[in-house]
Amino acid sequence: MRKTLVGLLLLSMSFWAMAQESVFRDGHPEQYTVVRGDTLWDIAGRFLSLPWKWPEIWHANPQIDNPHLIYPGDVVSLVYIDGQPRLTVARGQGGTIRLSPGVRSTPVAEAIPTIPLEAINAFLQAGRILDDPATMEQAPYVIGGQAESVIQGAGGRVYARGEVDDNSRAFGIYRRGSSYTDPQTGEYLGLHIQDIGNANVRAIDEDIVTLDISRSRQEVRIGDRLLETEERPVASTFFPSDPNTSIDGVILDVPNGVTQIGLYDVVIINKGARDGLEEGNILAIHKTGELVRDRIQNERVRLPAERAGLLMAFRVYDKMSYGVVVNASRQMAIMDEVRNP
Repeated sequence: MRKTLVGLLLLSMSFWAMAQESVFRDGHPEQYTVVRGDTLWDIAGRFLSLPWKWPEIWHANPQIDNPHLIYPGDVVSLVYIDGQPRLTVARGQGGTIRLSPGVRSTPVAEAIPTIPLEAINAFLQAGRILDDPATMEQAPYVIGGQAESVIQGAGGRVYARGEVDDNSRAFGIYRRGSSYTDPQTGEYLGLHIQDIGNANVRAIDEDIVTLDISRSRQEVRIGDRLLETEERPVASTFFPSDPNTSIDGVILDVPNGVTQIGLYDVVIINKGARDGLEEGNILAIHKTGELVRDRIQNERVRLPAERAGLLMAFRVYDKMSYGVVVNASRQMAIMDEVRNP
Protein backbone atom coordinates (compact mmCIF):
# COMPACT_ATOMS: atom_id res chain seq x y z
CA MET A 1 0.00 0.00 0.00
CA ARG A 2 2.83 2.38 0.93
CA LYS A 3 4.54 1.78 -2.41
CA THR A 4 1.25 2.49 -4.16
CA LEU A 5 0.82 5.79 -2.29
CA VAL A 6 4.40 6.82 -3.00
CA GLY A 7 3.94 5.91 -6.66
CA LEU A 8 0.77 7.97 -6.89
CA LEU A 9 2.50 10.90 -5.19
CA LEU A 10 5.43 10.78 -7.59
CA LEU A 11 3.06 10.45 -10.54
CA SER A 12 1.02 13.46 -9.43
CA MET A 13 4.23 15.45 -8.90
CA SER A 14 5.43 14.59 -12.40
CA PHE A 15 2.10 15.65 -13.86
CA TRP A 16 2.31 18.92 -11.91
CA ALA A 17 5.85 19.54 -13.17
CA MET A 18 4.80 18.84 -16.78
CA ALA A 19 1.78 21.11 -16.37
CA GLN A 20 3.99 23.91 -15.12
CA GLU A 21 6.56 23.33 -17.88
CA SER A 22 3.80 23.65 -20.49
CA VAL A 23 3.03 27.13 -19.17
CA PHE A 24 6.43 28.37 -20.38
CA ARG A 25 6.94 29.59 -23.93
CA ASP A 26 9.27 27.82 -26.31
CA GLY A 27 12.54 29.72 -26.47
CA HIS A 28 11.86 31.67 -23.28
CA PRO A 29 14.84 33.53 -21.74
CA GLU A 30 16.47 32.37 -18.54
CA GLN A 31 16.75 35.95 -17.33
CA TYR A 32 15.39 39.37 -18.22
CA THR A 33 16.28 42.84 -16.94
CA VAL A 34 13.28 45.16 -16.62
CA VAL A 35 13.47 48.48 -18.47
CA ARG A 36 11.33 51.58 -18.26
CA GLY A 37 8.27 51.22 -20.50
CA ASP A 38 7.86 47.50 -19.80
CA THR A 39 4.57 46.15 -18.51
CA LEU A 40 3.89 43.13 -16.31
CA TRP A 41 1.91 41.61 -19.15
CA ASP A 42 4.85 41.99 -21.58
CA ILE A 43 7.36 40.54 -19.13
CA ALA A 44 5.14 37.59 -18.24
CA GLY A 45 4.63 37.01 -21.97
CA ARG A 46 8.38 36.67 -22.49
CA PHE A 47 8.43 33.63 -20.21
CA LEU A 48 4.89 32.23 -20.29
CA SER A 49 2.49 31.13 -23.00
CA LEU A 50 -0.33 32.07 -20.61
CA PRO A 51 0.83 35.38 -19.08
CA TRP A 52 -1.89 35.55 -16.44
CA LYS A 53 -0.62 32.29 -14.92
CA TRP A 54 2.51 33.93 -13.51
CA PRO A 55 1.20 34.07 -9.88
CA GLU A 56 1.10 30.25 -9.91
CA ILE A 57 4.83 29.92 -10.61
CA TRP A 58 6.01 33.13 -8.90
CA HIS A 59 8.48 32.60 -6.07
CA ALA A 60 8.12 35.03 -3.17
CA ASN A 61 11.60 36.27 -2.29
CA PRO A 62 11.62 36.81 1.50
CA GLN A 63 14.09 39.70 1.09
CA ILE A 64 11.53 41.68 -0.92
CA ASP A 65 8.45 43.16 0.77
CA ASN A 66 6.19 42.81 -2.27
CA PRO A 67 7.61 40.68 -5.11
CA HIS A 68 4.52 41.39 -7.20
CA LEU A 69 5.71 44.97 -7.70
CA ILE A 70 8.48 45.12 -10.30
CA TYR A 71 10.68 48.10 -11.12
CA PRO A 72 13.06 49.12 -13.93
CA GLY A 73 16.44 47.56 -13.27
CA ASP A 74 15.03 44.47 -11.56
CA VAL A 75 16.11 41.09 -12.91
CA VAL A 76 13.47 38.40 -13.46
CA SER A 77 14.96 34.89 -13.58
CA LEU A 78 13.72 31.39 -14.25
CA VAL A 79 15.07 29.04 -11.60
CA TYR A 80 14.24 25.57 -10.31
CA ILE A 81 13.32 25.17 -6.65
CA ASP A 82 12.79 21.61 -5.39
CA GLY A 83 12.62 20.54 -9.03
CA GLN A 84 9.84 22.99 -9.87
CA PRO A 85 10.24 25.92 -12.29
CA ARG A 86 9.82 29.30 -10.61
CA LEU A 87 10.16 32.94 -11.61
CA THR A 88 12.08 35.12 -9.15
CA VAL A 89 12.93 38.80 -9.03
CA ALA A 90 16.16 40.37 -7.83
CA ARG A 91 16.06 44.07 -7.08
CA GLY A 92 18.29 46.05 -9.40
CA GLN A 93 19.95 49.40 -8.88
CA GLY A 94 18.19 51.27 -11.66
CA GLY A 95 17.40 54.26 -9.53
CA THR A 96 14.13 52.90 -8.21
CA ILE A 97 15.39 51.92 -4.76
CA ARG A 98 15.83 54.79 -2.29
CA LEU A 99 18.19 54.32 0.65
CA SER A 100 18.18 56.24 3.92
CA PRO A 101 19.74 55.50 7.34
CA GLY A 102 18.14 52.31 8.60
CA VAL A 103 15.22 52.44 6.13
CA ARG A 104 14.83 51.15 2.60
CA SER A 105 11.72 52.14 0.67
CA THR A 106 10.55 51.44 -2.85
CA PRO A 107 7.92 53.88 -4.15
CA VAL A 108 4.89 51.99 -5.45
CA ALA A 109 4.28 54.82 -7.92
CA GLU A 110 7.40 53.80 -9.84
CA ALA A 111 6.37 50.16 -10.20
CA ILE A 112 5.76 49.11 -13.78
CA PRO A 113 2.05 48.81 -14.65
CA THR A 114 0.21 45.69 -15.77
CA ILE A 115 -0.59 47.26 -19.16
CA PRO A 116 0.62 50.52 -20.81
CA LEU A 117 -0.16 53.68 -18.88
CA GLU A 118 -1.89 55.26 -21.87
CA ALA A 119 -4.36 52.38 -21.86
CA ILE A 120 -4.85 52.73 -18.10
CA ASN A 121 -5.56 56.45 -18.49
CA ALA A 122 -8.26 55.60 -21.01
CA PHE A 123 -10.16 53.33 -18.64
CA LEU A 124 -9.68 55.37 -15.46
CA GLN A 125 -12.66 57.44 -16.66
CA ALA A 126 -14.65 54.62 -18.24
CA GLY A 127 -17.80 55.68 -16.41
CA ARG A 128 -19.94 54.13 -13.72
CA ILE A 129 -22.65 51.53 -13.36
CA LEU A 130 -25.75 52.43 -11.35
CA ASP A 131 -27.99 49.63 -10.10
CA ASP A 132 -30.91 52.05 -9.70
CA PRO A 133 -31.51 54.52 -12.58
CA ALA A 134 -33.49 56.72 -10.15
CA THR A 135 -30.13 57.73 -8.65
CA MET A 136 -29.37 59.57 -11.89
CA GLU A 137 -32.81 61.10 -12.25
CA GLN A 138 -32.75 62.51 -8.71
CA ALA A 139 -29.22 63.97 -8.96
CA PRO A 140 -28.62 67.74 -9.35
CA TYR A 141 -28.42 68.81 -13.01
CA VAL A 142 -26.61 71.54 -14.95
CA ILE A 143 -28.92 74.40 -15.92
CA GLY A 144 -26.44 76.79 -17.52
CA GLY A 145 -22.91 78.03 -17.92
CA GLN A 146 -20.99 81.20 -17.34
CA ALA A 147 -21.94 84.10 -19.66
CA GLU A 148 -25.06 82.19 -20.74
CA SER A 149 -22.97 79.52 -22.47
CA VAL A 150 -24.73 76.18 -22.99
CA ILE A 151 -21.45 74.22 -22.97
CA GLN A 152 -18.34 74.53 -20.83
CA GLY A 153 -14.97 72.81 -20.48
CA ALA A 154 -12.15 72.62 -17.93
CA GLY A 155 -11.57 76.00 -16.33
CA GLY A 156 -15.16 77.11 -16.98
CA ARG A 157 -18.01 77.65 -14.57
CA VAL A 158 -21.47 76.08 -14.55
CA TYR A 159 -24.63 76.34 -12.48
CA ALA A 160 -26.62 73.35 -11.32
CA ARG A 161 -29.93 72.91 -9.59
CA GLY A 162 -30.81 70.34 -7.00
CA GLU A 163 -30.30 69.29 -3.40
CA VAL A 164 -26.63 69.33 -2.41
CA ASP A 165 -25.14 68.59 1.01
CA ASP A 166 -23.41 71.67 2.42
CA ASN A 167 -20.35 69.51 3.16
CA SER A 168 -20.03 68.25 -0.41
CA ARG A 169 -17.26 70.11 -2.23
CA ALA A 170 -16.44 67.94 -5.25
CA PHE A 171 -18.63 66.19 -7.81
CA GLY A 172 -18.33 64.04 -10.85
CA ILE A 173 -20.26 65.20 -13.92
CA TYR A 174 -22.07 62.42 -15.77
CA ARG A 175 -24.33 61.93 -18.76
CA ARG A 176 -26.90 59.18 -19.06
CA GLY A 177 -25.76 56.24 -21.14
CA SER A 178 -27.45 52.94 -21.92
CA SER A 179 -29.52 50.69 -19.70
CA TYR A 180 -28.79 46.98 -19.93
CA THR A 181 -30.73 43.77 -19.52
CA ASP A 182 -29.10 40.36 -19.54
CA PRO A 183 -29.45 38.83 -23.03
CA GLN A 184 -29.34 35.38 -21.47
CA THR A 185 -31.92 35.83 -18.67
CA GLY A 186 -33.73 39.11 -19.42
CA GLU A 187 -32.84 40.47 -15.97
CA TYR A 188 -32.28 44.22 -15.60
CA LEU A 189 -28.56 44.74 -14.89
CA GLY A 190 -28.03 48.48 -14.50
CA LEU A 191 -27.39 51.83 -16.12
CA HIS A 192 -24.06 52.96 -17.58
CA ILE A 193 -23.36 56.67 -17.13
CA GLN A 194 -20.64 58.46 -19.10
CA ASP A 195 -17.86 60.28 -17.27
CA ILE A 196 -17.83 63.91 -18.48
CA GLY A 197 -15.57 65.54 -15.91
CA ASN A 198 -15.19 66.86 -12.38
CA ALA A 199 -16.23 70.09 -10.69
CA ASN A 200 -15.63 71.80 -7.37
CA VAL A 201 -18.37 73.64 -5.49
CA ARG A 202 -17.81 77.40 -5.43
CA ALA A 203 -21.05 78.47 -3.77
CA ILE A 204 -24.50 77.19 -2.78
CA ASP A 205 -27.53 79.51 -2.85
CA GLU A 206 -30.62 77.56 -1.80
CA ASP A 207 -31.03 74.96 -4.61
CA ILE A 208 -28.59 76.64 -7.05
CA VAL A 209 -24.99 75.42 -6.97
CA THR A 210 -22.08 77.27 -8.62
CA LEU A 211 -19.25 74.98 -9.70
CA ASP A 212 -15.81 75.39 -11.28
CA ILE A 213 -14.95 72.64 -13.75
CA SER A 214 -11.59 71.09 -12.85
CA ARG A 215 -11.47 68.36 -15.52
CA SER A 216 -13.47 67.59 -18.62
CA ARG A 217 -13.37 64.75 -21.14
CA GLN A 218 -16.20 66.30 -23.13
CA GLU A 219 -18.01 69.63 -23.04
CA VAL A 220 -20.32 69.92 -20.06
CA ARG A 221 -23.87 70.43 -21.31
CA ILE A 222 -27.20 71.50 -19.87
CA GLY A 223 -28.87 68.45 -18.34
CA ASP A 224 -25.66 66.71 -17.27
CA ARG A 225 -25.93 65.33 -13.75
CA LEU A 226 -23.79 65.71 -10.63
CA LEU A 227 -22.90 62.74 -8.46
CA GLU A 228 -20.46 62.60 -5.59
CA THR A 229 -17.16 61.14 -6.73
CA GLU A 230 -17.02 57.37 -6.48
CA GLU A 231 -14.74 55.95 -3.82
CA ARG A 232 -13.29 53.32 -6.14
CA PRO A 233 -9.60 54.02 -6.79
CA VAL A 234 -8.24 52.20 -9.82
CA ALA A 235 -4.60 51.12 -9.53
CA SER A 236 -2.23 50.86 -12.46
CA THR A 237 -0.84 47.58 -11.11
CA PHE A 238 -3.27 44.66 -11.22
CA PHE A 239 -2.40 41.04 -10.53
CA PRO A 240 -3.88 39.08 -13.47
CA SER A 241 -5.52 35.84 -12.38
CA ASP A 242 -8.01 33.15 -13.36
CA PRO A 243 -11.57 33.58 -12.01
CA ASN A 244 -12.32 31.34 -9.04
CA THR A 245 -15.70 30.43 -10.52
CA SER A 246 -17.04 29.48 -13.94
CA ILE A 247 -17.85 32.60 -15.98
CA ASP A 248 -19.99 32.42 -19.12
CA GLY A 249 -21.11 35.83 -20.33
CA VAL A 250 -21.08 38.27 -23.25
CA ILE A 251 -19.79 41.70 -24.16
CA LEU A 252 -22.75 44.04 -23.74
CA ASP A 253 -21.31 47.28 -25.05
CA VAL A 254 -18.29 49.51 -25.66
CA PRO A 255 -18.42 52.80 -23.70
CA ASN A 256 -16.72 54.83 -26.44
CA GLY A 257 -19.33 53.76 -28.97
CA VAL A 258 -17.18 51.83 -31.45
CA THR A 259 -18.63 48.74 -33.08
CA GLN A 260 -15.39 46.83 -33.68
CA ILE A 261 -13.33 46.02 -30.59
CA GLY A 262 -9.53 45.87 -30.54
CA LEU A 263 -6.52 45.96 -28.22
CA TYR A 264 -6.94 48.14 -25.08
CA ASP A 265 -10.56 48.97 -25.85
CA VAL A 266 -12.83 49.13 -22.79
CA VAL A 267 -15.91 46.91 -22.80
CA ILE A 268 -18.89 46.24 -20.53
CA ILE A 269 -19.74 42.61 -19.76
CA ASN A 270 -22.81 41.07 -18.12
CA LYS A 271 -20.94 39.41 -15.24
CA GLY A 272 -19.93 40.91 -11.91
CA ALA A 273 -19.12 40.32 -8.26
CA ARG A 274 -22.19 38.18 -7.63
CA ASP A 275 -20.87 35.79 -10.31
CA GLY A 276 -17.51 35.53 -8.54
CA LEU A 277 -15.65 37.93 -10.84
CA GLU A 278 -12.86 39.98 -9.27
CA GLU A 279 -10.69 42.87 -10.43
CA GLY A 280 -7.70 41.48 -12.31
CA ASN A 281 -9.50 38.34 -13.50
CA ILE A 282 -8.70 37.32 -17.07
CA LEU A 283 -11.42 36.12 -19.44
CA ALA A 284 -11.12 34.71 -22.96
CA ILE A 285 -13.15 36.42 -25.67
CA HIS A 286 -14.76 34.12 -28.23
CA LYS A 287 -16.03 35.71 -31.41
CA THR A 288 -19.57 34.66 -32.21
CA GLY A 289 -19.62 32.25 -35.14
CA GLU A 290 -21.16 33.30 -38.43
CA LEU A 291 -24.67 32.28 -39.37
CA VAL A 292 -24.46 30.31 -42.63
CA ARG A 293 -26.95 28.45 -44.75
CA ASP A 294 -26.70 24.68 -44.98
CA ARG A 295 -27.79 24.20 -48.59
CA ILE A 296 -28.07 20.43 -48.17
CA GLN A 297 -30.46 20.58 -45.19
CA ASN A 298 -31.90 23.92 -46.32
CA GLU A 299 -31.49 25.59 -42.92
CA ARG A 300 -29.37 28.24 -41.25
CA VAL A 301 -26.60 27.04 -38.93
CA ARG A 302 -24.47 28.97 -36.44
CA LEU A 303 -20.76 28.14 -36.73
CA PRO A 304 -18.79 27.55 -33.49
CA ALA A 305 -17.39 30.58 -31.66
CA GLU A 306 -13.63 31.10 -32.12
CA ARG A 307 -11.22 32.52 -29.58
CA ALA A 308 -10.27 36.08 -30.52
CA GLY A 309 -8.58 37.65 -27.49
CA LEU A 310 -8.38 38.20 -23.75
CA LEU A 311 -9.78 40.84 -21.45
CA MET A 312 -8.97 41.81 -17.87
CA ALA A 313 -11.74 42.95 -15.53
CA PHE A 314 -10.60 46.21 -13.94
CA ARG A 315 -13.76 47.57 -12.32
CA VAL A 316 -16.31 45.11 -10.99
CA TYR A 317 -19.86 45.97 -9.94
CA ASP A 318 -22.49 43.58 -8.63
CA LYS A 319 -24.08 42.56 -11.94
CA MET A 320 -21.76 44.04 -14.58
CA SER A 321 -18.08 44.86 -15.01
CA TYR A 322 -15.73 46.95 -17.10
CA GLY A 323 -12.89 45.12 -18.82
CA VAL A 324 -9.96 46.11 -20.99
CA VAL A 325 -8.83 44.00 -23.95
CA VAL A 326 -5.24 42.93 -23.24
CA ASN A 327 -4.79 40.57 -26.18
CA ALA A 328 -6.45 40.51 -29.60
CA SER A 329 -5.86 38.16 -32.52
CA ARG A 330 -8.78 39.54 -34.55
CA GLN A 331 -11.48 42.18 -34.29
CA MET A 332 -14.26 41.51 -31.84
CA ALA A 333 -17.78 42.87 -31.48
CA ILE A 334 -20.69 43.37 -29.10
CA MET A 335 -22.34 40.06 -28.05
CA ASP A 336 -19.11 38.10 -28.42
CA GLU A 337 -18.80 35.56 -25.61
CA VAL A 338 -16.49 35.81 -22.56
CA ARG A 339 -15.43 32.70 -20.67
CA ASN A 340 -12.76 31.32 -18.38
CA PRO A 341 -9.47 31.22 -20.33
